[in-house]
Parts: sequence; structure tokens; C-alpha cells
Amino acid sequence: MRLGPRLQPLAAYFAALLLKAIARSVRWQEEGTGHVRSLKEAETPMLMAFWHGRLAMIPAAYARVGGQRVKILISEHRDGEFIAQTMAHWGYEAVRGSTRRSAIKGARGMLRAARQGYDLAITPDGPRGPRECLQDGVLELARWTGLPIVPVCFAASRAWRFSSWDGFVLPKPGSRILVHWGEPIWVPAAASEAQLQDLRGLLEGVMRRQRMEADRRMGWSSHNESVP
Repeated sequence: MRLGPRLQPLAAYFAALLLKAIARSVRWQEEGTGHVRSLKEAETPMLMAFWHGRLAMIPAAYARVGGQRVKILISEHRDGEFIAQTMAHWGYEAVRGSTRRSAIKGARGMLRAARQGYDLAITPDGPRGPRECLQDGVLELARWTGLPIVPVCFAASRAWRFSSWDGFVLPKPGSRILVHWGEPIWVPAAASEAQLQDLRGLLEGVMRRQRMEADRRMGWSSHNESVP
């Protein structure tokens, strides 16, 4: 159901309130935070990459590792404005565009943000999938900016799992949350097309295994083991 211009900001406000309430109620378990804290100590911005369906707890997870200044690439698809307005209540600033190579507008906005010292955030299977299939734009962005890609994922012991294209996961209040931060992946500025494709396979594999292992440890080993 599409929301009108008057209802959408209100709905985004209440969505942000819900996410914050859930984040305060859950029991957090975090792994790999040392990777992020090392980058923070070195004053090196990062490019966070997470699957579209695992967006819900990432703003809280980012804040918990000391994140403060971040811009997230959000599509100009009709659902993007709602996501952008919801994320704004967390302090995530939006750059409108896409992870596809042809999305020059989004790339320029993210490049400007990187030069200004922002962390960047991207859902490399968005805005419309296929689910957990990495689009090449994230690697190009990492190459252009020089920022390391840091894959991050969460899983929950109890959650609502929606039948949307991305299999969106919303933890239930009071559940246990496992957040895993992966090791930084650097993309050389002079990477060849063959190297980019190798890195694409590497990153996609890392992110899929990261999600599956987190789900398994939270008791959801049968969920989404195969993806399109």
C-alpha cells in the first residue's frame, strides 16, 4: 500500500520509534567489533555493506560501535523515500541512487560524502533484488573512494520474517540479537575487471555465509539457506 505525502512522514516516525524500542529491549551479542574500532581509531571511514532484508537493527548496531556520521545509499524507487525518512530519525543521511553501475547520481553523492569523512552504508542487493545477489556498484564505490568494505549482519532468536522480496527480518521485543562485523575488504584502485569479479564472488560469499551462520546460531538454520 502506497502512503500519501502527508501520511508517509508520520509512518516513518512511528517506524523509527518501533525500531528504537526493539533495539532497547533486545539482548545484544556483538562479534568482530574490533575491526570497526580499529578503523575508528585510525580515523578511517568505512563502507558498510549489509543485505536489504537485514536493515532493521543496523542503525542501532552502528551506534553501538561508536558510529556517528554516516550516509546510506537509498534508491529512488517509491519505497526508498519511506526508508530514507525512517533512517533520518536515526541520524542516517540519505544519498538517493542505486548500487547499479549506471547510477551516476548516487555515486557522485557517495563520493562527496566519502571526501567529507562520512562512513558510507549500502545494501548491495537493493533496491529490488535479487535477494542476496551482490550488484557490482558496491565494488566500484569502494574502488573510487578507497574505503574498506565492512560486511555486517544481524540475526535474532525470535523475529517476524516477512514475505517481501528481501525476506525482511524484524526482531521481536526481548529477543537475543547477534551482530557480526566482518573483516574489512579493500578494493585496489587499479583493480582489473577480472579482479573485480573475483572480489564480487568473495564479498557475496562472505556476506551469505555471515548471514547463514548468524541465523544458525540464533536457531534459524533452515531459514533462507538457498537464495535465488
